[in-house]
Amino acid sequence: GGGEIPDHADGDGFEAPKTGWTPSISPGSLMIYTGDLFPEWTGDAFLGALSGEALVRVDVDGTTAGDDETLWDGERVRAVEQAPDGSIWILEDEGSGRLLRLAPA
Repeated sequence: GGGEIPDHADGDGFEAPKTGWTPSISPGSLMIYTGDLFPEWTGDAFLGALSGEALVRVDVDGTTAGDDETLWDGERVRAVEQAPDGSIWILEDEGSGRLLRLAPA
């Protein structure tokens, strides 16, 4: 099933990605941070990476994606979500499938 995915150029209804990874990190989830616990991360994108086995933060400024930073690695990250208090929940995909909470020390 499925055919070839055609190439597209900017201006024909498609826009080039703002960032990417080669090889792919296989993002499993995406969250834009809006909390107060990490004010320097407000508006940044957080991705759970399956094959990349990491939690990745991408510095976002408006429509520009800047540098990325690996915050947690060594396990497949299935999901990342912001908690009501502004902490960040990380759900691992391997072993016992731990649920971790990222908060300032």
